Amino acid sequence: MPSTTPLGQRLLRRKPVETLIAESAGNGGAGQLRRSIGLWQLSAIGIGATVGTGIFFVLSSAVPEAGPAVVLSFVLAAVTAGLTALCYAELASAIPVSGSSYSYAYATLGEATAFGVGVCLLLEYGVSASAIAVSWGQYLNKFCQLAFGLTIPDWLAQPPGDGGIFNLPAVVLVAMVCLLLVRGAGESAKVNAIMVGIKIVVLALFVAVGLTGFHTNNLHDFMPLGWSGVGTAASGIFFSFIGLDAVSTAGEEVRDPRRTLPRAIIISLLVVTLLYVAVAVVAIGAQPWQKFDGQEAGLAQILQDLTGQTWPALVFALGAIVSIFSVTLVVIYGQTRILYSMGRDGMLPARFAQVSARTGTPVWNTVVVGLAVATLAAFVPLDILTDLTSLGTLCAFAVVSVGVIVLRRRSPELRRGFKVPGYPVTPLLSVGFCVYLIRGLQPLTFIFFGVALAIAAAAYFGYGIRHSRLERATDASAVPERTFG
Repeated sequence: MPSTTPLGQRLLRRKPVETLIAESAGNGGAGQLRRSIGLWQLSAIGIGATVGTGIFFVLSSAVPEAGPAVVLSFVLAAVTAGLTALCYAELASAIPVSGSSYSYAYATLGEATAFGVGVCLLLEYGVSASAIAVSWGQYLNKFCQLAFGLTIPDWLAQPPGDGGIFNLPAVVLVAMVCLLLVRGAGESAKVNAIMVGIKIVVLALFVAVGLTGFHTNNLHDFMPLGWSGVGTAASGIFFSFIGLDAVSTAGEEVRDPRRTLPRAIIISLLVVTLLYVAVAVVAIGAQPWQKFDGQEAGLAQILQDLTGQTWPALVFALGAIVSIFSVTLVVIYGQTRILYSMGRDGMLPARFAQVSARTGTPVWNTVVVGLAVATLAAFVPLDILTDLTSLGTLCAFAVVSVGVIVLRRRSPELRRGFKVPGYPVTPLLSVGFCVYLIRGLQPLTFIFFGVALAIAAAAYFGYGIRHSRLERATDASAVPERTFG
């Protein structure tokens, strides 16, 4: 029977915070995720999803846009990410559930906005995993060249548009990640924590060796393309910070989430920003900025050029292979948890909310996400994937910042383990920085984004609005009681 509730009310209906938290309670039972992740493992998820997302390959596209001033681009992207991270920390401590900004939007801005944010997160996690998988093949190729003198042919190691036909290494990477995720969140988090340690050591190696070839002459003509170039580069570089909100996707699998979630978000931000700025400064000082354009496995190549030996580049390429595996692992993990939350809310078919009784993981989600990510990585060029990821991420981040303001006004009494300092200026600045970076993306990105939103609207009005749990609850309360006699 068609709903009698006006369309406007259906689009704006919100899911009470108490309901979200109640649904996440009782973990360990059928259909529930298990709380098995502590502070270090959760911080490693944030660091693992972020470091390696772009730093291993983004310089080849960002430096030609900004020149040596790309360092300022990293700072600008880091400030934007930092402002938003504070907003995430407050909402994560107030609403410690899976789903990240999708769940926060459902509680603050309404169902239609939440579904749209869910699509932005699909772009952030699913598309970024594809972009990361593409770059993994570049470092795998570099390692094979240095270690064995072998080169994977471009037609088998690059997507169409980048000189190839089918990116086989990317598909292999996604398959390995999905097999690990199916085994369980706890096991995946432990493996990721080890890989995070490896990637920090590898980037520290790059900084140490790179400093030996640092030349201040490479910094001259610091801003050859002006401030507009800095802003444009920052828009693309923001791709490198997307993993920070992966921490909040684990809200239902974290022990003591009100304390652990905000701490892990802030720890991740500090570690990531320090590493990124250090790597950017050293890379710019070690090589003329004109040489970055189109350079594959660029950081490994810089080490090889500086030392004249293969072993530093070989070690770095191997570390990059491990690091990018770690990022892909966490990003696909985050995507599956968002689909789990949407399935539990009835916005997607119920199968997306099914959890394996043996492993406590959403196996169906993992298979679906793995197939989609592998397909994109195999056939779509890298630059399109990175810009789509940045746009989806920035939109989701802006919604979270607005959500902080809305929740403060609507539920001032709600228990919060962390509060944004400088409220309301901080969330407003976060929104402003996000909008500024969105303006710097290439026009083609907005066309693809519009297509994605059109598909989302069709999915929501064709399925989600009629099957959401709030819709069923409204219809049930509207049915009059039957009387007999």
